[in-house]
Amino acid sequence: MFSYFTTSEANLALPDVIKKFEFALAKKNEVSKLEQHLQVSLSTTNTFEEYVTIKQKLNSAVTQFYEAVEVLENTGVVVKSIEQGLLDFPSKRFDEEVWLCWKYGETEIKFWHEKDSGFMGRKPIEVSDESLI
Repeated sequence: MFSYFTTSEANLALPDVIKKFEFALAKKNEVSKLEQHLQVSLSTTNTFEEYVTIKQKLNSAVTQFYEAVEVLENTGVVVKSIEQGLLDFPSKRFDEEVWLCWKYGETEIKFWHEKDSGFMGRKPIEVSDESLI
């Protein structure tokens, strides 16, 4: 179910979101390792059996990664980049839709940006900024 987040709601959800993000990131890293292993396997004298086994592990890891992203996005956040650690929470500022922006490593939601501007357009949330719903 879709909903807009207030800054307080986003901060309350953040610990759970961080855990789910870290799980998705771990699955992404697992996919990357298996992709590298598969490439090495192609250039060595491994048997077809070894290659197929690695390929099947990769297929399973890709499925687990996408499932982890789905679980993460079911919290209401939007993944902008797993690699860069960027997530956005839909919000409103007055009547305009905006994103509350979080980057991996941050412990709270401190920034927002307009719909059409990304990470580079982040603006700090003022302590008394009641314009964000």
